[in-house]
Amino acid sequence: MRAVVAFLFILISTGDVLSQPTKENQSIRIRIAGGDVEATVSLHDTAASRDLVAMLPMTVTLKDHARTEKIAMLPKKLSTSGAPAGAHPSVGDFTYYAPWGNLAIFYKDFEYSSGLVSLGRVDSGLESLARLKGEAQVTIEAIDGVRP
Repeated sequence: MRAVVAFLFILISTGDVLSQPTKENQSIRIRIAGGDVEATVSLHDTAASRDLVAMLPMTVTLKDHARTEKIAMLPKKLSTSGAPAGAHPSVGDFTYYAPWGNLAIFYKDFEYSSGLVSLGRVDSGLESLARLKGEAQVTIEAIDGVRP
């Protein structure tokens, strides 16, 4: 019993240290900017997100797709290692559609899509993305020098 109590005491007393964010588990943050578009995104720490961040900064062309999402083709495919077979996107999801090799930023909810990989969530600026008409050149860059 003493061993269990001692173990629990160690867990409780070190909990603050273990719960503090470290460089390894901090969210990767990016900015999408160009023309009337200004948005920030927090990425999940996944193989696909790390691949994306390794390509930054980059300039891509955003365009509307199905009046639901803004898409941009990437210069090369991202790793989908460890990713589920698909995702059910909702407003604000920042994703990668593996079959086409493009980013997809959802400004409307959509159905489950096989091959869709969640990269993160839009923190701010979703309205400016949704209002975008036609095509727009935007630059995607890491914020605060955070790199994987």
